[in-house]
Amino acid sequence: MADSVKSPETGTGVSEGRLASLHRYWQAVNYLGAAQLYLKENPLLKEPLRPEHIKPRLLGHWGTQPGLNFIYAHLNRLIQDTEASILLVVGPGHGAPAILANLYLEGSLAHHYEGLGLDMNGLKTLMRQFSWPEGAPSHIFPGTPGTIQEGGELGYCLSHAFGAVLDNPDLISVCIVGDGEAETGPLATSWHSNNYLDPVGSGAVLPILHLNGYKIGGPTIMGRMSDDELQRLFSGLGYRARMVAGDDPPRMHRLMWEAADWAYGGIRDIQKSARAGKNSRRPAWPLIILRTPKGWTGPEDIDGRRIEGNFPSHQLPVTDPANNPEHLKQLQEWLRGYHPESLFDEAGRPLPETIAVCPQGGLRLGMNAHANGGELLIPLRLPPYEKYALKVTTPGKERAKATTELAKFLRDVFRENEQARNFRFFCPDEITSNRMQPIFEATSRAFVLPVIDTDEHLAPEGRVMEILSEHTCEGWLEGYLLTGRHGIFACYEAFIPIVDSMLNQYAKWLKVSHEIPWRAPLASLNYLLTSHVWRQDHNGYSHQVPSFIDNVVNKKGSVSRIYLPPDANCLLAVADRCLKSRDYVNLIIASKNAEPQWLDIESARRHCDQGVSVWEWAGYGSESADVILACAGDIPTEETLAAATLLRKEFPELNFRVVNVVDLFSIMSHRDHPHGLDDENFVEIFTEDRPVIFAFHGYPHVIHELIHHRPNPARFHVHGYMEEGYTTTPFDMLVLNNMSRYQLAIAAAMRVKRLNSLAGDMIDIFKDRLRAHKRYIRENNQDLPEVVNWSWSRPG
Repeated sequence: MADSVKSPETGTGVSEGRLASLHRYWQAVNYLGAAQLYLKENPLLKEPLRPEHIKPRLLGHWGTQPGLNFIYAHLNRLIQDTEASILLVVGPGHGAPAILANLYLEGSLAHHYEGLGLDMNGLKTLMRQFSWPEGAPSHIFPGTPGTIQEGGELGYCLSHAFGAVLDNPDLISVCIVGDGEAETGPLATSWHSNNYLDPVGSGAVLPILHLNGYKIGGPTIMGRMSDDELQRLFSGLGYRARMVAGDDPPRMHRLMWEAADWAYGGIRDIQKSARAGKNSRRPAWPLIILRTPKGWTGPEDIDGRRIEGNFPSHQLPVTDPANNPEHLKQLQEWLRGYHPESLFDEAGRPLPETIAVCPQGGLRLGMNAHANGGELLIPLRLPPYEKYALKVTTPGKERAKATTELAKFLRDVFRENEQARNFRFFCPDEITSNRMQPIFEATSRAFVLPVIDTDEHLAPEGRVMEILSEHTCEGWLEGYLLTGRHGIFACYEAFIPIVDSMLNQYAKWLKVSHEIPWRAPLASLNYLLTSHVWRQDHNGYSHQVPSFIDNVVNKKGSVSRIYLPPDANCLLAVADRCLKSRDYVNLIIASKNAEPQWLDIESARRHCDQGVSVWEWAGYGSESADVILACAGDIPTEETLAAATLLRKEFPELNFRVVNVVDLFSIMSHRDHPHGLDDENFVEIFTEDRPVIFAFHGYPHVIHELIHHRPNPARFHVHGYMEEGYTTTPFDMLVLNNMSRYQLAIAAAMRVKRLNSLAGDMIDIFKDRLRAHKRYIRENNQDLPEVVNWSWSRPG
């Protein structure tokens, strides 16, 4: 047989000598991956294996490792031949020992961490630190060089990979999808991401579907599908799939070499054609389907049970080598089967031929600059948000749609950053519903499928990413941010909890990243929640869910921020702050409907800088207040100010102070959150002993938790969403949840002891209006005129 057969895709040959090098390298990383699971001493088996060489606690996974190592080895070869910039996204995150083994041999670990050099001490450290306290965890995490994918919850690797290549025209993201992960809903949807990928302005994703046939305890769906079924499935999804299947290493190395060259050539052909203006429809991107046995090259049988090619290889094939002599013998036979003595020298250094396939410098997978996106981050060019301010001369006189005003600002953010192409807007089919159409004056929705005459705002180069999948939107945005860009995720408040667990994972990523010196800060993850709970009267109970606040509240204070702007000018100030921030999860909640506008732009700026402030213009006798009327959220603010006017009219003897909270964490103690007020400032605003009637956007318990360490927290009486709802009128939503202006006024009157004797008649008046409200909406299907036509004015 000839030494090489030329590949038309890369112009290189399938070299027998380099195939041998690939196999040596694969043997080495398989050995290192397996050894990390078991060994704390004797890293190259220089002496017979003894129980004291075994870790006291065995943690980790073997089954996926050989396949990951196989792919990594062949990507190394492809990079050597093409010098392509390849970002590896690893779905099977519990294959961390495999990835660490590769990072070790290529030198990326030593670049980032001391003690991991290519010598005997480095080998000992590599093996001992895995699944060891303060060492490397059992899954990929932010401390793993070259990665943007947390190896915990499954389902998001492919959307991360697509997000990473948006606006990165020279980047190829190779995404390894395990057949277990392929069964998750988010992953199944993310195959459709190819319908949004512009081959002109963005890079490419090469999915490698790794089918080893099993999950933890049973078979996988795709693992049991025939080759023909898989080909037809992925053809329908818009991919060209190539199968690489078998268990004979020499044959598999050749097949994978050819498949990698085929995929790379296909990607470059698509890009070349599109960038020359020749493509008129969505291309069929290459996809590799790799079928290998689970636990490939591991023990065939243990204790009479089949291991290789079966689900018991998922975690630890040899379960008790420290206490079972037969297990110890089998572990030694397994590890020696890789012939480490032929792969490393006496000093523990890998032989040159062992690492001959490793790329050098920044071409190494562990050194790809996009995986540490903060190093590539270019700050957004932001127009002055004051330019978009609404003129407010009298508080509450004018109404406006805050999201529409914000959209005008974001439209120009797109324009200001058109050349940098580093900003995108992600939304599950809700731009129009959320009244943010001005964005379409600057860009369109991304879409590469055919367009018909009646379509609006669709273009391959569009920078608005709309797919009716919250998971995919979140995954795209995370991939975009992690590779050094900026974005916003806008969503209905009721449906953002769909990504609760994704937020959990991303917040953990940020928290850990803060502890890793070489991880550079990223642009913040910005959520904009609209169509919120208090304006979902028309869609009904299912759309009334303010629980996402609770999730963000539970995150570390170093990561989480929550903003409840009361009007459009405050929303502009908050958005500007969030787009400039780094390494936070910013949650912004704002109505899309026409609501009263309270503050001029300078007052809004000061208010947002402070996070919470007394609205002197809205209170009466504020210095000697009998009660504090506090609010957080646009609708709670309106109801609080309406309650203030009712109290002043019906109860002129009452003194009260109005406090508005825009930064929710400002009411926490500064000891619990960096945005929290110190004790002195908190008392200055809320006093030390006056009752506080607090109208809150979300669940009341959130406020009680935040003020737990404040003076006399029991004096806070919080009104918020109480899981009462229906298809009803907007004001009735407030009444159902005890947060209407009448109920807030009643609560205030009941808690001012010096005026208790005068409160009864006034409370009766307000209760009568509540009864009138119920009669009116039943008869007229709309709210009382006194509610619909209300506007704030300061009574004499």
